[in-house]
Amino acid sequence: QVHLMESGGGSVQTGGSLTLSCTASGFRNSGGCMGWLRRSSGSSERYGVASMEIDGKTKYANFAGGRFTVGRDKEKNTVYLQMNNVTRADSGTYICAADYARPCYLSPGNWNYKGQGIQVTVSS
Repeated sequence: QVHLMESGGGSVQTGGSLTLSCTASGFRNSGGCMGWLRRSSGSSERYGVASMEIDGKTKYANFAGGRFTVGRDKEKNTVYLQMNNVTRADSGTYICAADYARPCYLSPGNWNYKGQGIQVTVSS
């Protein structure tokens, strides 16, 4: 059974930085895709944020490009999301996602495995 555990969330001020981590268990570290989704505060909709394939190819949502960086440590079976220059619009629940299929797609419906999510709150 695949289990994804997020960590690193919390509060950050506008313009600050935060790094999220997600460690997978039961998911082969050779698996195709790992990444992040987001559910904005006050919304039930989830959106793809970033993904990384096992070969290092990355994809970013338009709002994330240039500010967020996704990384993956295959040895630790962990995916990271470095968030820089955050704004209040970045507040929400960040959900780790994984899937064996490639290529990666940011659409939430394309991920078979998802974590519980972790809260990020950006304040001015």
